[in-house]
Order: sequence, then C-alpha cells, then structure tokens
Amino acid sequence: MGLAVATLFAGCTRPAAGGNSAKDYLVYVGTNVAAEQESTIFLYRLSPATGALTRISAQRGGANPTYLTMDAGRRFLYAVSETQTFKGAKGGGVSTFAVDRRTGDLALLNQQPSNGASPCYISLDHSGKVALVANYVSGTVSLLPLQPDGKLAPATATDQHEGSGPHKNQNGPHAHCIIPDPANAFAFAVDLGTDKVYVYRLNPAQGQLALMPEPAFVARPGAGPRHLTFHPNGKLAYLINELNSTVTALVYDPTAGKFRELQTLSALPAGFVGDNSCADIHVSPNGRFLYASNRGHNSIAVFAIDASSGTLTPVQDVDTQGKTPRNFALDPSGRLLLVANQNSNNVVTYRIDQQTGLLTPTGQTAEVPSPMFLQVVEDFTR
Repeated sequence: MGLAVATLFAGCTRPAAGGNSAKDYLVYVGTNVAAEQESTIFLYRLSPATGALTRISAQRGGANPTYLTMDAGRRFLYAVSETQTFKGAKGGGVSTFAVDRRTGDLALLNQQPSNGASPCYISLDHSGKVALVANYVSGTVSLLPLQPDGKLAPATATDQHEGSGPHKNQNGPHAHCIIPDPANAFAFAVDLGTDKVYVYRLNPAQGQLALMPEPAFVARPGAGPRHLTFHPNGKLAYLINELNSTVTALVYDPTAGKFRELQTLSALPAGFVGDNSCADIHVSPNGRFLYASNRGHNSIAVFAIDASSGTLTPVQDVDTQGKTPRNFALDPSGRLLLVANQNSNNVVTYRIDQQTGLLTPTGQTAEVPSPMFLQVVEDFTR
C-alpha cells in the first residue's frame, strides 16, 4: 500500500485525540489458556511515553477468557470462557470480576452460561444494564442482565442464527460479534457463517432482544464478516471480513437500523500470495484513520478515512512482529496501538502519527501466553 495523508473528518462528535499523555494506562490481556487453575488474565501497566508494558500481576480468569470488556465505571470486568463445556454442561460461560481500585486485581463475583458454544465476544449496552454475547460454534447470541452489584443474571434472551455460506468455514452460523448502536436502540450481530449482520431491537430495561425481519446488511458471498465498529460520528461503520480479507465501509441509517455499502477493498497489499484471515478492526478516536489486522500476512493495515465521504484509502501495512494478530487495541488518547500476537505469545506496541495515522514500532514488547484480547484503560490505581 502506498502512503497518503488523511484530511480531518468533519462532523466527528468526539474530541480529537490528545488527553493526558503523561498518565499511565492499565492493560488487561485475555488469553487462550485453557486450564482453569492457571493464570489466564494478565495485568500490565503501559507507559505512554515509551510504549513499554510492565507486568503487574497474573489473574485467575477461568478457562479461555478470549474476550473481555469493562463497565464505564471500571468497577467490573466481564470475560467469556470460550469453551464448548462449562461447569459440566454443553456451551460456554461468562464471568464477572470485581476490580480492586487500588491494585487493578480481579476477584470473581459470579458466572453464568452463555447459552451457546464457544462464546467469543462480549459487549455492554450503553446504559450498563445488559451484556451481549456472541457464541461462535453454536451461532447464537444472548443477552444477560447486569445486577446493581455487577453480577450477571441468567440470560433473558437468546437467538439462534440459521443458514450457511459457500466457504468451507461456513457450514453453519457462526456469530462472531454483537454490539449496540450509538443510540442504544439496536444491537447488531455479525455472523461469519451466514454472511449477514443481524439486527435486533434492544430493550435493556426489559432484558429483551427482538430480531428484525430483515438483516441490517448482507455481505458478499463467502466474505465471512467478523467484527463491526462504528465511527465516532455515529453515521458510519466499518466491517472486517475474515474469509476474503476485506474491509467494508458502511453508511448507517439509525431509524431503520440498516447499513448501506459505500466501498469494499482488500486489507492486504497488492501481490500478496498465501493464506490470510482478517481479525480485528478499530477507528482512531479522532475519526481520521481505520486499522485492521491480518493473520497470515501478520500485519496491521492502515487506512485514511475520507473527510467528506467516509471511504477508505490504504496508507500503510505494518508487520506485527509476531504471528497471528488476533486482537489489537488503541489507547484512549489514540497515540499508541497494541497488538496481541496469539501464536507467538507476545504483545507489541506502536506509536501512531496523529497527522498521517502511520504506525512506528516503539521497540517494546511483552511476552504473554497466547494473548487474544487487550482491554486498555486509564490507570485508576495511582
């Protein structure tokens, strides 16, 4: 991909990246470590000045805590157990941990079944009343109410996706992501197996998910949509497609809960030959740049977001200095990007140029067993 410089995205509702760059961050790392008796969630302190990661502690996070999320108050951390058996029953589980405000350590509060096999994604609605879970192997999505003390109540809504696609990995539904829209009116479930983004009416107060008659978006056959992320202005969204290694830019209709395709383009550089599957996708806090991870090519693809249209222009491909970048994250200021390389057991940090979006390695890395997910928050322990 050639170099280009993005223009500032007009209409962005969030402030431009900046913040207090002197304040450290905490990074919770979810892993693919299966044995429940071992430490499976790791806590690091991230220096914004150097990009260095310093291990603080190792936590008992249960089996395969491959995806995490925190509440807005940073009081509770929620983790999936990406398993097909949980407490002797078929399916996976979800755990709630209380966060120690002095140390950042985790204490298990409770667990619930995820109502499906191999949960791989969890998010909270914007009111903080419910958790939304995507179960990959079973192709189901579930809603679990959150109690005032942070504990998870049993699921009050579960939906089974149906269908398949032309790719060998699309022999059935595979729910891979579920998130609320900016207005908290809809929930969108991205299904790799059916090439669809399902849309639900979201009612957190009643603990309800109501499937709408038509999908919010249908990807190209065999694309294998994986993760969806909204632009800070709430008018655009971006979809990463695992199986055909593409990124799709979308316009969002908040009234209908549907998306219109603007553009689909490759996440890989021209001329690449070999196996690849895309994984994660994020928009910079200032709304000017999009980042996507490639597993196989082992890179982060960088795109500039056009200021007037929301379309994408490739600007850079950066080696992740490891194998199989499953997940990556930006710090809250948008000045650092961290990559979790699942199959080389390392997390690597990069500096983000605020004007061009380009990534530069900081030279800092941390050794972590099978890192899968990175939750970056401001350091509340100091």
